[in-house]
Amino acid sequence: MRSIDRFRGCMIGGAAGDALGYAVEFMSERSIFKQYGSRGITEYRLTEGVAEISDDTQMTLFTAAGLLHGATRGVKGPWAGYIAQSYWDWLKTQTENYPLPGEERHSWLVDVPELFSRRAPGNTCLSALLSGETGSVAHPINHSKGCGGVMRVAPIGLYFNDRRVDIAEVDRVGAEAAAITHGHPLGYIPAAALVHIVHRLSQNDAPVAQAIREAIDAMSAMWPPSEDMDWFTELMEKALYLAARDVRDPDAICQLGEGWVGEEALAIAAYCAAKYPEDFDRAMIAAVNHSGDSDSTGAVAGNILGAHLGLSGIPEKYTDHLELKDVILEVADDLWHDCRIGAENCDADPEWEMKYFQNRRPPRV
Repeated sequence: MRSIDRFRGCMIGGAAGDALGYAVEFMSERSIFKQYGSRGITEYRLTEGVAEISDDTQMTLFTAAGLLHGATRGVKGPWAGYIAQSYWDWLKTQTENYPLPGEERHSWLVDVPELFSRRAPGNTCLSALLSGETGSVAHPINHSKGCGGVMRVAPIGLYFNDRRVDIAEVDRVGAEAAAITHGHPLGYIPAAALVHIVHRLSQNDAPVAQAIREAIDAMSAMWPPSEDMDWFTELMEKALYLAARDVRDPDAICQLGEGWVGEEALAIAAYCAAKYPEDFDRAMIAAVNHSGDSDSTGAVAGNILGAHLGLSGIPEKYTDHLELKDVILEVADDLWHDCRIGAENCDADPEWEMKYFQNRRPPRV
């Protein structure tokens, strides 16, 4: 059932998995278990009292801001255009210093100083955005299938839940958002699948494995048969197969890959979420303790389970000390409430207008 708790859970869950995995992103499985013990990393590694998020959560926030900016402006063109504008603002946080001069901006998030921090941003995201071009499914900007496309699109699955938009169209928005920077089919198809999963879980009470199964079927119906689609389907089927069997998590994840590319990141996250659908903690621990892109697999698994369990189902150890928790919750709530000004809502809302029309952060009290 759709609820603000699930919106908050999806956004906080993704950030929590990201923060847990970010500490070990570039470590081998052997090194992780040697340093952290037989279960691997199970608690945040704090930096000056904070569990740092990576570029995954940063870009997820900017995805949400792009959607809400477009809605407030009365979007007429493709949603991906507004999301791309928001990503260019994220690029400024990675290449310029805070505060930005009084130049054109598309997101109030550039007024959050903590976002002006490079947290291992993906080279493909940086190079694509620096080119000044906007990729699309029809006109790819490159041939990258890195996981930078899938790790940032969960807000799309949340946002359209209460809007009269067919779920296939929601999936396509997810694909186009990923294709802004990742042009390979396996760069944007996993993004469409994640959006589908999040949409289903945040809107109804379908079991996690069922939502994943529906996403596999939806992708097969949406995209023509190809070698890439066959591989995506095979890998996702394997994730569900392994989740239903008594296999050690590291051994199962090893069969799915390392998560550096889109289909592997989603498959690993799907495995962890399907194996531990009611246990956020065990799912996150499984999702990050491997030789691979631990923050992205943790982020995507957190998005999925957070949408299923809600914020109320996430242990406090994942909310305590989480960097930018208040900003993440604020954005989650904005996605839930949707545009508060315009033709459908005549009530004045100065704060909303400042955030999503003027693209300025309201003064903090």
